[in-house]
Amino acid sequence: MLDLLSFTPPKPKVIQGAKQDWELVIGLEVHAQVASNAKLFSGASTGFGAEPNSHVAFVDAAMPGMLPVINEFCVEQAVRTGLGIKAAINLRSAFDRKNYFYPDLPQGYQISQLYHPIVGEGEVIVDMGPGVARRVRIERIHLEQDAGKSIHDMDPNMSFVDLNRTGVALMEIVSRPDIRGPEEAAAYVAKLRQIMRYLGTCDGNMQNGNLRADVNVSICTPGAYEKFQETGDFGYLGTRCEIKNMNSLRFIQAAIEVEARRQIAIVEDGGAVVQETRLYDPDKGETRSMRSKEEAHDYRYFPDPDLLPLEIEQAWVDDIAGAMPELPDAKKARFVGDLGLSEYDASVLTAEVENADFFEAVAAGRDGKIAANWVINELFGRLNKEGLTVETSPVSAGQLGGIIDLIAKGDISGKIAKDLFEIVWTEGGEPAEIVDARGMKQVTDLGAIEKAVDEIIAANPDQVEKAKQNPKLAGWFVGQVLKATGGKANPAAVNELVAKKLAD
Repeated sequence: MLDLLSFTPPKPKVIQGAKQDWELVIGLEVHAQVASNAKLFSGASTGFGAEPNSHVAFVDAAMPGMLPVINEFCVEQAVRTGLGIKAAINLRSAFDRKNYFYPDLPQGYQISQLYHPIVGEGEVIVDMGPGVARRVRIERIHLEQDAGKSIHDMDPNMSFVDLNRTGVALMEIVSRPDIRGPEEAAAYVAKLRQIMRYLGTCDGNMQNGNLRADVNVSICTPGAYEKFQETGDFGYLGTRCEIKNMNSLRFIQAAIEVEARRQIAIVEDGGAVVQETRLYDPDKGETRSMRSKEEAHDYRYFPDPDLLPLEIEQAWVDDIAGAMPELPDAKKARFVGDLGLSEYDASVLTAEVENADFFEAVAAGRDGKIAANWVINELFGRLNKEGLTVETSPVSAGQLGGIIDLIAKGDISGKIAKDLFEIVWTEGGEPAEIVDARGMKQVTDLGAIEKAVDEIIAANPDQVEKAKQNPKLAGWFVGQVLKATGGKANPAAVNELVAKKLAD
């Protein structure tokens, strides 16, 4: 695990205004769709991309007399996520109704958790580079149902409503205002996504809206944030505005920068920032007002009378904790400590859980550094070029491991291995069988190699004299021998023999 004591926090983002410098204060509310086949309070499917209104149960459509029934698996997923961020699990929680007009939520209110969330305080460590990390405190995680989707571009005079998402389970992960810059905000969302993907509690697909963030941005003068931390007095911070429904890490960074500069311009011009909810327009590079920011009393929260308080047993939580997978920070530390990888290589390999699993399959019983080099440089490089992922890779972990085994045994050289990789990529097949069938084994017979060296030396007496005066030119003979043997001669043996012959 990351030892926070060995890290220093990154410096806050400073934006130069017309009159003075300003710092940013950012908190996020991340909405993560629970990885579950059924919705939070009904058995309707959560599958993406279905025909509109085809995944709607009677309770989702708010038919009279239909009552919600909690999906236990969604509760388990929320508990698992809480454990993944070292948060307190509340053995007793309750659901509330959040009331205001939802055009795409037929019941007219959202079932959420305000007063008694299922998960309490936790933390996320966001690695910002070697020796630099930000500790972001989590205030809570609560379960709630998603709304549907309003569609406004199918008819100039009408809007349409798709209720397929209505009632889908969401985890709302609320952070403290601990984030101090756009890059940190994006890195925090990426780290949350990584943790949940390792846990299997959210697929993190931002393009489909399965992970999105509401970003709260405010500005303050240098030194004011430290006073806020000491006193807990929000008066030291500026008025915050919320940027709603961000589903792109790049747009999150851009929106924060734009909104911060908007607020700075208002304050330096003698005005006051109004607390409100805003939307980011990436085409215009601006935020625009959506609605005034509601407070809890505006939503008229009250306990949902159709749902009993949620009571869970500590033994059940302990069972979930006992089945937790290895999380990314622990896996990265193990790759560095046990396999001897660099921090950078370990970070690349653990960024996505599928990549980490693929690498571990390749590295099993083999040299970790060599396996990492082949996975990162050869495989990932080719996958990126072709727009593929490890799940769609033409080369399996077993095939790549087979290539590495052939190198380790001395059957093929590094150059032959790259040729072999290309064959496996385009044609498939078992590496060892391909090498045998195509005569690709490198020549290790010293007699045959020596004969080739002697022939090259005999045919190039002028080059021999130059090489004796400048030993660096011996590489030319090595290249000629490898060329003459079709790249099959053992490079180490060729180097040794050339050096010996030229020294005679």
